[in-house]
Amino acid sequence: MTNFYPEELIEEVRTRNDIVDVVSGYVLLKKTGTSYKGKCPFHIEKTPSFSVSPEKQLYHCFGCGAGGNVISFIMNIENLGFIDALKLLADRAGIILPDRNTDLSYENLQYKKKQIQYCIHKDAAKYFYNNLKNNESVLRYLNSR
Repeated sequence: MTNFYPEELIEEVRTRNDIVDVVSGYVLLKKTGTSYKGKCPFHIEKTPSFSVSPEKQLYHCFGCGAGGNVISFIMNIENLGFIDALKLLADRAGIILPDRNTDLSYENLQYKKKQIQYCIHKDAAKYFYNNLKNNESVLRYLNSR
C-alpha cells in the first residue's frame, strides 16, 4: 500500500481550482493586463505587489518573494500541510479523495476503473439479451433480416 495520492489526482485537484477564483476569496484582486494584482496577504504593504497569473496558474509577491500554485497558496494562507490543503481544494472542486490507506497506485486505480466498466457492460449485455430473448416480435424481425 502507498501512503500518497497519485500525481494524476493532485493535478486534477490543481486544474479544477482556478487560482484567480481561489485567491480572490482571500485577496481583493484587480485585473491589470493579463494578470491580477492585489496587496499581499503574507506581509503588510501599502501598494500592491502581489500578482496572480491565470495563464500560468501561479502567484508571486514581488515584495516578500512568496509564490507558487493554488495548493501552496492554500497551504500558506490557511497554515495547512499539503494533504489538508489538497483535501480543502478537492472538496471545493467536488472531488472525492480516496482513503490514503488504500492502494492508490495509478495501475491499481486503472484496474479498478476497468473492473467497474466491465461490470457495467456485462449488466447492460445481460439486460439487452433478456429483453431480446423475451420479445418474440423483435426476434421474428431480426430473423427475417
